[in-house]
Amino acid sequence: MRRAMMSDIEELVSQYIAVWNETDPAARRAGVARVWDAEGYYTDPLAAVEGHDAIDAMIAAVQAQFPGFAFRLAGTVDAHHDVARFGWRLGPRGDAESVMDGFDVVTLTEDGRIRHVYGFLDKVPTA
Repeated sequence: MRRAMMSDIEELVSQYIAVWNETDPAARRAGVARVWDAEGYYTDPLAAVEGHDAIDAMIAAVQAQFPGFAFRLAGTVDAHHDVARFGWRLGPRGDAESVMDGFDVVTLTEDGRIRHVYGFLDKVPTA
């Protein structure tokens, strides 16, 4: 298996965050196809989806639930072999306090795309 270089992984994570923030449906769908493997999947405490269509629909649902909010990287990307982890925050665009924080662990395919995301939530909105 090809080992991804750290700079490649950091760029992939940057693109991954950008896909979560892309509100144009066609551009978001293209981003999902660019970042995820066709058989990629995403799992967190609130969702478990597989494939580009389901991943795109999940991102659209999160955007609908948090209109005007954006994801941003929290800290640095830590990676070895073809696995990476990184923290993120979701909140109003700009420097406002986040309403949700978490971290993701991603595994990569041989061609450097995301195979699986394991998401963990550290801070969630209260009812």
